[in-house]
Amino acid sequence: MSATREAGLPEAGRPVLTTVAIAASLVAFVVIGALQALYGPAIPALREEYGISPAGAGLSLSAHFVGALLGVLIYHVLRGRLNNRVLLGGSYLLMAAGATLFAFSPSWNLALTGTFVIGLGFGGIDYGLNQLFAIGFGRRSTAMLNVLNGHFGVGAIAGPALIGWLGADRYPQIFLGIGVVCLLILATLGGVAAREPEPAPAPAEGGATSGARVLPIIAVFIGIYVLHVAIETGVGGWEPTHLEAVGYGAATAATATSAYWAAMTIGRFVVAPLSLRWSAPSILIVCCAGMAGFLVLATVPALAPYAYFGVGLMIAPIFPTCLPWLNRAVPGVAAAGAYVIAASMIGGVAFPPLLGGVIDTMDVKALPLVLFGLAAVCAALSLWLRKNAPDPDGVSGPRNAGADRADTVSM
Repeated sequence: MSATREAGLPEAGRPVLTTVAIAASLVAFVVIGALQALYGPAIPALREEYGISPAGAGLSLSAHFVGALLGVLIYHVLRGRLNNRVLLGGSYLLMAAGATLFAFSPSWNLALTGTFVIGLGFGGIDYGLNQLFAIGFGRRSTAMLNVLNGHFGVGAIAGPALIGWLGADRYPQIFLGIGVVCLLILATLGGVAAREPEPAPAPAEGGATSGARVLPIIAVFIGIYVLHVAIETGVGGWEPTHLEAVGYGAATAATATSAYWAAMTIGRFVVAPLSLRWSAPSILIVCCAGMAGFLVLATVPALAPYAYFGVGLMIAPIFPTCLPWLNRAVPGVAAAGAYVIAASMIGGVAFPPLLGGVIDTMDVKALPLVLFGLAAVCAALSLWLRKNAPDPDGVSGPRNAGADRADTVSM
């Protein structure tokens, strides 16, 4: 295999993403991270403007996620018919149009339509850029995906901070500004390759892509994505309640929860250089075992706030580390990435109420142990994947250093 093919160059030395397009993609992930995090802080202003209940205001996030899930599926279906520039351009336009409609809607029903349209664009950008980064940088794809998704976390932190600084009543201007940024990004789409490179051929000797193994491998990846998102949202949603139940004040619990979400961002930036030396299976196993270990520590009240920070660090690399590995494990299944990204969104919507139902039948102090059970299953699945879907492109040591040099041409 040539260095050009390894680096993900589809034709005549052209990179999948130029440096300008990479920078624009990072900005785009800051934008979608901010958008997802803006609905909650805007709820007081939404209730006052439209005269709706808290549950009604919460529908904005539900409409967003429904749109995002459909956006992923629509983008995937259209990949074979339209090129990347058209699909990404359409996604940015949908986000801009939806943000404008949401900002200046005269009625709540139209505002909900706006969040749904935002979600359609959000899903397309999330899926499209994750896929391009997963195949566009050879062995550095894991590192670059962690950097990309780290910028999502930057936006998720910055969005609520911006609302806090300007005031919730300024949410229309903030959403309009986000729409303008989406339109500006359109100017960089010339740096995106129209088509991705063809997947590498499957290994000849008993590789992980043999027909009998493909479906189980995809199913296990989906299981890991669903479960780790369930843990992520479970901690994010219930950490404050658990900490208050074991004796912490409301302010301390809120600060600890903010630190947990910050850890989700920090962890991705930290693991980016580590992924150049350590294989995806090794990183996944350490992260799953680390989640389980920190959740056990969270049962000790004195350690709980720090343990949840550790859980955030361990969860952070799983999504961006597994996606390139999945593409290498089943290169002939173009839909695999769409399946796992859609699964992560479904997990984020479905598991919070399910977990709430479990906690209703138990004491909230049992939260860490309930989530530990999910983390233990994740760890078992990660060990199965290491055996059944080996990742030869993720080796550590001198070979990886050589791969890094080959991949630099994609920049």
